[in-house]
Amino acid sequence: MYKLYRLTAATAFSALGLVPSAFAEGLPGAPAPFDKGGVKLALISYISAGDFFQAYQAGAEAQAKALGVDLRVFPGRQDAAEQREQILQAINLGVQGIVVDHGLPESLTDVVQQALDKGIKVVAFDVNLDNPKIPQIEQSDHKLAEIALKQAIKDNGSSFNAGYVYVAGFAPLDRRNEIWDKVKAANPGIVEKARFGNVSDTTATSTADQAKAVFQANPDISVVFAPYDEFARGVKLAAADLGISSKLKIYSADISTADIQEIVEEGSPWVATAATNPAVVGAVSIRAAALQIAGETVPQKIVVDPVLVTQLQLRDAGVTTIEELAKKIPTFSTSAAATASWIPAAAF
Repeated sequence: MYKLYRLTAATAFSALGLVPSAFAEGLPGAPAPFDKGGVKLALISYISAGDFFQAYQAGAEAQAKALGVDLRVFPGRQDAAEQREQILQAINLGVQGIVVDHGLPESLTDVVQQALDKGIKVVAFDVNLDNPKIPQIEQSDHKLAEIALKQAIKDNGSSFNAGYVYVAGFAPLDRRNEIWDKVKAANPGIVEKARFGNVSDTTATSTADQAKAVFQANPDISVVFAPYDEFARGVKLAAADLGISSKLKIYSADISTADIQEIVEEGSPWVATAATNPAVVGAVSIRAAALQIAGETVPQKIVVDPVLVTQLQLRDAGVTTIEELAKKIPTFSTSAAATASWIPAAAF
C-alpha cells in the first residue's frame, strides 16, 4: 500500500499543479535566487475561456520553463470569490511571485496586500490594483482602440451608425472605452445606435444572442466596434444567423488562430483587429515577476505595443495561424519589455 501511494518529487509537484522545470537546480549566469533554482510563481486568472487567455497562459508557461521556474496555474472561472481564495492558496504554497491576470479590483486589493506583506512580488495584467508596488502589464489598450477605430474611419468615413460591445468594470475594456468616447466626440457623425455585451464563460454565444436583438431593432447599423475577440466572434455569429454579414463591418481587438480563420473566411464581416501576441504578453508578465524577485527595478507600467491586422493583409499573405502571423509580422512575436540579459527567450 505504501508503494502505491508514495509520491515522487515530480508527482508531488504535479499534484499541486506545479511542473518541475528543466533548470530545477539553477539557471546558469542568473542572479539569486534563479541561480539556485526552486523559484515558484503563481498565475491566477479571472478568465480562462477563449483563445486569447489560453495563448496568454501558454506564453507564461513557456517563459517560466525557460527561466527554470515552477509555475502554478489557477484557472479562472469569472468568479471573484474564487480568485480571492486562489490568491490565498498561492500565499500558503509559499510562492515568491504572483501574476494576477484580469479580475475585479474591489475584490482583490486586500488579499493582494496580504501577499505583499509576506514579501511576495505581485504583477498585474489588465487589472488596475492601484498599488505602486505592483507593476501593471498592459497591451496599450488605448493604442489597441485607436488603431482599430482609425481603420474603421478609413474604411467607412467619419459618419456611420455603430453598434458597440462593452462591459464596464474590466480595466482593458474601460481603457478601450475611453478611446471610443474620444473618437465619437471628435467625429459627431459616428452615431452609437446600441451598446451591449456580456462577459461570462460563454461570452461569444451570449453576445451573439444580444447582437441579434440589437440588429433586429437597429437594421441601419453598418459598423460594430467589438474591442475583445470573443465579442467580435459573437457579433459575427449573429450577423451570419440573420444573413446580414455583407452589410456589416466588425472591428475588434485581440487575435488568435481561431480568430484568423474567422476573419479570412469568405464573406466574413470581421475586417480588422488590433492585437498583441497574447503569448508574448504572458511571457512579459512572468519576466516582470522574475525581475522583481531578482531585486531588479521594474517600471510601474509595462506596455506591450499592438499592431493592426486586417482581413486583406491576412488573405494576401495566406496567413491562417498565429504562428504564420508571427513569421509574416516579426513585431507581433517579440517584445523588449521587462527583459534582461540573463532571462532566456521563451519558445512558443
